Amino acid sequence: MGFAEVVGWGRYLPPLIVSNDDLSEFVDTSDEWIFSRTGIRQRHYSHVSTGKMAWLAGERALAAAGRTAQDLDLVLLGTTTSEDLCPSTASYIKNELGADHAAAFDLNAACTSWFYGLTIATDMIRAGTIERALVMGAERLSLAMDWNKRESCCLFGDGAGAVVLERSDQESGLMAAQMGCIPNTREALKIPRWGIQPQLHRNELYLSLDFDGSTIFKRAVTAMAMDCDKALANAGLTIEDIDLFVPHQANIRIIEAMSRKLHFPMEKVVVCVDQYANTSAASIPIALCEALESGRVKAGMRILVATFGAGLSHGAGVIHWGSKITVTKRSDALIPEYQGDLRTLMADSFAYHGILIKDKIR
Repeated sequence: MGFAEVVGWGRYLPPLIVSNDDLSEFVDTSDEWIFSRTGIRQRHYSHVSTGKMAWLAGERALAAAGRTAQDLDLVLLGTTTSEDLCPSTASYIKNELGADHAAAFDLNAACTSWFYGLTIATDMIRAGTIERALVMGAERLSLAMDWNKRESCCLFGDGAGAVVLERSDQESGLMAAQMGCIPNTREALKIPRWGIQPQLHRNELYLSLDFDGSTIFKRAVTAMAMDCDKALANAGLTIEDIDLFVPHQANIRIIEAMSRKLHFPMEKVVVCVDQYANTSAASIPIALCEALESGRVKAGMRILVATFGAGLSHGAGVIHWGSKITVTKRSDALIPEYQGDLRTLMADSFAYHGILIKDKIR
């Protein structure tokens, strides 16, 4: 049947860094309040679209793999924040890359989108439907924040991550996966009216990410732990066989709770939520790139990944890392640096929520 090896990886983090102290200038919060509850110190906000961020992450992943866009059979984007419902943002990325022969589609399972996409592309490669895929996760959730809700507006950041999967005869790639969606929990995490609804055509758009932190914490830890146990069993492994754990970067408390529940040492867990906050669908590929760039990923490693998101969707999988741990080359593609400041970038969003920028932010 063959395998779907990860042969390239790349990420993009927007240049504008927003610290907790920056947020405290216009949100009733503080660095201590945010960090003690979430482990977050800062996040990145984007001046370009979700598709543009994903495009650059994809360019970097292709260069790392030593492949061109013409080699791709599939361009798959996991996201909650596509610019348009129709056509797909993946089709925009395909065109920007020049992936003339590739199919393209978006997948929205909230924060689990990239992992779901990885599972689908892996199965397609192993079934012989395609030979090579670019799987991306990208989000621009800064545009969905209600700045009057300190319990949620501090949690999210923008960014993109991508991997190139390629058919291989060597045992590598995603070896086992478990996916699910907890029934009757849609209200725990949602962006209401974020799609085609009659209200939108009457100009009654309401931008707000609604968030029930207590419910999400309890459900997420339980569901991900069960998924990890099932994925490990399906791979014929135990937690002792795992070399590295790359969880969804939503909250340090959830990550630490997962570590305890799995009896897995924190020193073998990849944690970057402090730097990037929750980048939703981009979270795991960004963290995976972080681990690769810092030398934490070694050839032949067994890596456990776990994720959860709105729906409440959840999943986990075991990746047997192949021999590729260094990039073939680096892309020279660039997105121009942002020349403004936070005040300028978020002016429309702040105004919508009644934030008095001139009085509250430097």
